[in-house]
Amino acid sequence: MRLGMVIDLKRCIACYGCQLSCKAEHGTPPGVFFARVLKREEGRYPTVRQLFLPVLCNHCDDAPCVEVCPTEASHHAPHGVVDIDHDKCVGCRACMMACPYSNRYFHDERQFYFPESGPTLYEAARSERHPERVVMKCNFCAERRADGKLPACVANCAAGARYFGDLHDPNSEVSRLIKDRGGFTLHPEAGTGPAVYYLAP
Repeated sequence: MRLGMVIDLKRCIACYGCQLSCKAEHGTPPGVFFARVLKREEGRYPTVRQLFLPVLCNHCDDAPCVEVCPTEASHHAPHGVVDIDHDKCVGCRACMMACPYSNRYFHDERQFYFPESGPTLYEAARSERHPERVVMKCNFCAERRADGKLPACVANCAAGARYFGDLHDPNSEVSRLIKDRGGFTLHPEAGTGPAVYYLAP
């Protein structure tokens, strides 16, 4: 099994549901979003259009972040998911420099949304999941998957633009979408073998 995701750019409406649900699920610090939606305008008036590109860790087969990690903190977990062992991470950030997609974050020190009043109950409950001085990233919602649930960004996509499944199963929905609609990855020239595919708008 090789877990992967397909994102249909034709269906994405940039509602930020994926970004917000991911943040709520993981309780990440201010400014840290494992799932993001990039927006851009192209064309000239009056034929201007907006383009939306949801991004997250690509969980690459040949992941540069895993290759450069001196402590093996960045590693391939079961089913090809790239994850970080925070007990082994020394915060050198070599993985951040190696990642061609800029989807890793360094958690310098614990920050809260209302520092003058201390952590909210929610932040206090989640803060232990994010130790200081380590790198953090998306892991396809490992805790949700362990409970048989879909990643938060997939489960909460209002437009149904995200699909999740086994890339090695030719009969899975993700494999059929990639084959039938010409799914593509970002920066194929990097040769990393991403597990996140996109369908053209």
